[in-house]
Amino acid sequence: MNRFLSTVLFVACTAGLLAAPIPDAFKVGGFAIGCQAYSFNRFTAFEAIEKCEQTGGKIIEFATTQRVSKEDNTKWDHTASDELIARVKEKLAKHGIRAVNYGVVPIPKDEAEARKIFEFAKKLDLYALTTESTDAIDTIEKLVKEYDIRVCFHEHARQPNNPGYKIWDPAWLRDFLTGRDARIGACADIGHWQTSGIAALDGVKTLSGRILSMHMKDRMELGPGQHDCIFGTGKADVGAILGELRKQGFEGNIAIEYEFNWDNSVPDIAQCIGFVRGWAAGQGQAR
Repeated sequence: MNRFLSTVLFVACTAGLLAAPIPDAFKVGGFAIGCQAYSFNRFTAFEAIEKCEQTGGKIIEFATTQRVSKEDNTKWDHTASDELIARVKEKLAKHGIRAVNYGVVPIPKDEAEARKIFEFAKKLDLYALTTESTDAIDTIEKLVKEYDIRVCFHEHARQPNNPGYKIWDPAWLRDFLTGRDARIGACADIGHWQTSGIAALDGVKTLSGRILSMHMKDRMELGPGQHDCIFGTGKADVGAILGELRKQGFEGNIAIEYEFNWDNSVPDIAQCIGFVRGWAAGQGQAR
């Protein structure tokens, strides 16, 4: 019996069945939605938490670039002390925000160095890490299994002068992830897809079953030179994307990374979250 149970647990773990989901208390319209702290990159991490609450968001994905607070100029990243992590967790609890993700962070091939990032994620009880470190995939897979923490591969826009940068393409990323642990997937940045000329809904369908998190954006048109806009006013067809995510059984986080109106983006992001809430209500899901 013990041998049987051990086998079941091993299979479950490798299938990604043991990694804890984000609690329903941190969802809006059935989605764990909130802010990528980079939306507030002109502010501190503490201010980002406050602003996330003001938008009506429930979760936050921490960036790698912010200082802690106006009073504390310490950098907030995976090098943080246990004391600082405790302070940030206290701040999150005060504002009713759940930290679910961290990135985009380079994860090195060196296991000892990569482990520091996973330890940070474990201490924060994160759902996932976000990276573009495709060269470290073997190290990542080993630590994903050990820590039971997901890793999401993010895609910036196509780089015409850098043919070696391939992760921008959802089809390439889909193939790259084939056969890997189910806890390794995509952080679908639909804004960067649109910059690359990819319709957001097409990208979501291409990566069906592999999307673990999102950087959700809307843009007025496909192609470069467009800035973010309020959901429902642009080209992304956010309602159709939400429907496709639900169809796929998506359980990850949606981090709104709003790269416009940098000094006063809270009203715009609040309207984006309002769009999701309204869409869900129209589907018969009021939360």
